[in-house]
Amino acid sequence: MKDAVAETAKPGLSTGLALLPIIFLTTLLALSVYLFGADSSYGANQIALILASGVTALVGMRTGLSWAQCQEGLVAGISLGLGPMLILLSVGMLIGTWILGGTVPAMIYYGVQILNPGIFYAASAVICAIVAVSIGSSWTVAGTLGIGLMGIAGSFDLSPAIAAGAIVSGAYFGDKLSPLSDTTNLAAAATSVDLFDHIRHMLWTTVPGFAIALLLFLLMGGGEAATPEEIEALQASLAREFAIGPHLLLPLLVMLALVYKRVAAFPAIIISSLLGAGFALVFQPEAVRQLAGEGGEPLVLLKGVWISLFDGYTADSGNTFLDALLSKGGMSSMLNTVWLIICALGFGGVLERTGILEHLLNLTLRGVHSLFGLVGTTVGTCIGTNILAADQFISIALPGRMFSKAWQRQGLSRLNLSRTLEDSATLTSALIPWNTCGAYMAGTLGVATLSYAPYAFFNLACPLLALLYAALNIAWKPLEPEHEVLV
Repeated sequence: MKDAVAETAKPGLSTGLALLPIIFLTTLLALSVYLFGADSSYGANQIALILASGVTALVGMRTGLSWAQCQEGLVAGISLGLGPMLILLSVGMLIGTWILGGTVPAMIYYGVQILNPGIFYAASAVICAIVAVSIGSSWTVAGTLGIGLMGIAGSFDLSPAIAAGAIVSGAYFGDKLSPLSDTTNLAAAATSVDLFDHIRHMLWTTVPGFAIALLLFLLMGGGEAATPEEIEALQASLAREFAIGPHLLLPLLVMLALVYKRVAAFPAIIISSLLGAGFALVFQPEAVRQLAGEGGEPLVLLKGVWISLFDGYTADSGNTFLDALLSKGGMSSMLNTVWLIICALGFGGVLERTGILEHLLNLTLRGVHSLFGLVGTTVGTCIGTNILAADQFISIALPGRMFSKAWQRQGLSRLNLSRTLEDSATLTSALIPWNTCGAYMAGTLGVATLSYAPYAFFNLACPLLALLYAALNIAWKPLEPEHEVLV
């Protein structure tokens, strides 16, 4: 897309014009949060992004682009999110059938026996980290283990926001250090460094950042956790509604095995969803009939499974807490998140097509002469691109290409740049409500992005550690002229 920007952007773009859509969007988003609070992502933010896209197109037309060219940028931006949107919709299917099939209830049933409420947050982060390292996908971890852990947190009467922060922290730690991760590979490719050298250099910030997160989660403890009697009552309610057994965990194992074998996320999740549907038919026929309502066999079973795929599971046990815990899932539950992603990526696409994004990135490098200034500029640019372009891949690729020479002119290896890209672009993407990652985590875990963001300690710690290292001038690898040349 960068080549398209170079071909279509006009020299008449001034800094004032480039800042106009940014100021407009920032004002609307601030009003959105003020007026609607945590509910701003359920429509208000989408309107702000669409209107800001229109202002951006007007700026582009003012500098010589046609409406057709601006629209092409908008469409191209949205097309970047088609893959994530398909995954998001398939996760909705997964949640619905895994609840109906008993997989999620079984995860909750056995999880409350194994996990101690006093260390639940820290344990959740560690579990998610281990699995994410092995499969290289924070999204998959959140969409599988994350669902069960959120249910267990609810069973313990723990904070859903802190639990989601722990899940996100662990998932992104593992994703960041996994050679199977797409963002890890992209950061290495964008800066032309060896993948495993990149992973080793990230340990400087990643390990201390995760240690800080675990310490904070341990200090937070379990709060006012549910009593053993309440846990036993919950397990009894689950056993009345579902035929519970360890065999119901098989869809989770199959899902993790498919991803580990590098099966693409979308077909892997679809296969796992259908496996969950099969489990529902075989092991939970009464739950399927209850969801379907009236009808004759075998069509009533087909109807029940079908409902779980598009509209999720609706519990009607008489237990208010259990009903709230398990009534979720289905493609329809993800439509608001898809709406948000479409609006955000459309804005990012037209922002890039008009040349505004590149213009603003170039401005950030002016007057940067110190290590702290360079690191701060890189971190700020990656976060800003995450906010404006709403996509972590753009936030890694663009600064990675544009800042490479600046880092080398400072006498620093490009490994420092690749690490800083991950510390900022990769990790902060999950903290922005309209970013694809923030929207996905909120939609999957059922907690608003701005609610869990203060507790995603690992994601918050790494950018701060990058800045601290710059201020202290430690853990920076010097340029090796025989191996690195200006590119």
